[in-house]
Amino acid sequence: MIKCIIFDCDGTLVDSEYLCNLGLEIKLRDYGVESSAIDLMKRFRGGKLATILEAIESEHQIKLKEDFVSSYRSLVDELFEKDLKPCEGVNTALTEIELPKCVASSGPLEKINKALSISGLSKYFNGKIFSSYVVGSWKPDPGIFLHAAKEMGFQPKECAVVEDSQAGISAAKSAGMRPILYDPNNIYDHTLYSHTINHMRELQGAIT
Repeated sequence: MIKCIIFDCDGTLVDSEYLCNLGLEIKLRDYGVESSAIDLMKRFRGGKLATILEAIESEHQIKLKEDFVSSYRSLVDELFEKDLKPCEGVNTALTEIELPKCVASSGPLEKINKALSISGLSKYFNGKIFSSYVVGSWKPDPGIFLHAAKEMGFQPKECAVVEDSQAGISAAKSAGMRPILYDPNNIYDHTLYSHTINHMRELQGAIT
């Protein structure tokens, strides 16, 4: 029986994946790299920023400046302030599902909190926010989810994880939790996943 729900943040609670990759698209233009936000999103969804940047440097034979990450994050903050919104149906789902909830994201804690605050979702989690940058574990490693379950007071088998990336789903499986793929744009082959939803209104059925 599922007693706790662990949510990813970017692309799951908040519609931020495009904005994050738009920021990357804009910053990479300074280095002569023309990669669209959509292509970057498809390729690197759910990945660790440092790993993504290493791949880009290698592929395009460039060296990013030391301040690239800080300037990129500042740009993303601006994009968030202007355009960030909750994913469709999230507010209703979080209101109606009364199980304990938390967020476990690969993003920095400050970024997660900012995204939840701007989108008006902070109130649903009572400070139960866990970041890979604090835990020292990045998906597909299950460490971030195991840490979240322990802090929430539940066994892994009692937890469901809602994720929009393959890395997150792999981490949930490795943690021994119920993985629920949120795929509103039908990016993935749903026959490969045991639990999938296209809209947050389907979440209640996926955890019962």
